[in-house]
Amino acid sequence: MEGSSKSSSTFHLSSDDDHKKWLEIQDSLKRKLITEDDYNWNLGESEEEEESSGVQVLKYIGGFDISFSKHHPSVACGTLVVLDFKTLDVVYEDSSIVTIDVPYVPGFLAFREAPVFLQLLKKMQDSSHPFYPQVLLVFVLLMIDGNGILHPRGFGSACHLGVLADLPTIGVGKNLHHVDGLTSSRVRELLEAEDNFNVDFIPLVGDSGNTLGAASKGSFKPIFVSVGHRVSLASAVEVVKRTCKYRVPEPIRQADIISRDYLRKHH
Repeated sequence: MEGSSKSSSTFHLSSDDDHKKWLEIQDSLKRKLITEDDYNWNLGESEEEEESSGVQVLKYIGGFDISFSKHHPSVACGTLVVLDFKTLDVVYEDSSIVTIDVPYVPGFLAFREAPVFLQLLKKMQDSSHPFYPQVLLVFVLLMIDGNGILHPRGFGSACHLGVLADLPTIGVGKNLHHVDGLTSSRVRELLEAEDNFNVDFIPLVGDSGNTLGAASKGSFKPIFVSVGHRVSLASAVEVVKRTCKYRVPEPIRQADIISRDYLRKHH
């Protein structure tokens, strides 16, 4: 594995409860959000296809996760992994032990955790690493905000990080936001409906008529995929399909395993 490195940092971020400021920042970033495909690669099957079409094939896909210490709630380990999209082998990993002073506030988790992820990305970018990801899957241990536009304010962690990093991002969560009339019981009915028997993912359409994400089938506990930034829902679902060996996409699963292991060994 190339590019593996470990670091430790402390984040002394503002813990001000003035949510108005966070709302203003969130609204400002949301105006930059792109919810359609906006990238220079495709999901082709081979390098030969890349050579014939002149369009780059997706090669490297990243995953983020952050694990918090059970004994010290402000201590966490953020992990970035990059996988070969074709083989799903980990080609890069970096973990950082951090102290986070920003309190957890539902709907604003990105303000607490995005700085950790951005530091890991910047470190990789500054080194001009050849495995810098072309797309990121964003997932957080506190799963309520592990989504993109499937979020109470339509701007979850995947959106926040995608806009700040200017990278295509996909939100993946284990828990469902009850947004726009979408409830757990309603989604369960959709998953069990006869019309959806032969599909892998079902669209999540709110009372407004807007499609906010998609829920996976094939498991008693679905995962929820939503647009982060610069990726359409159709492309997001396809990427997730191709990276799932198990219930959770492999970039996220590997980031979770590595972050938990590193935290256990180094804190």
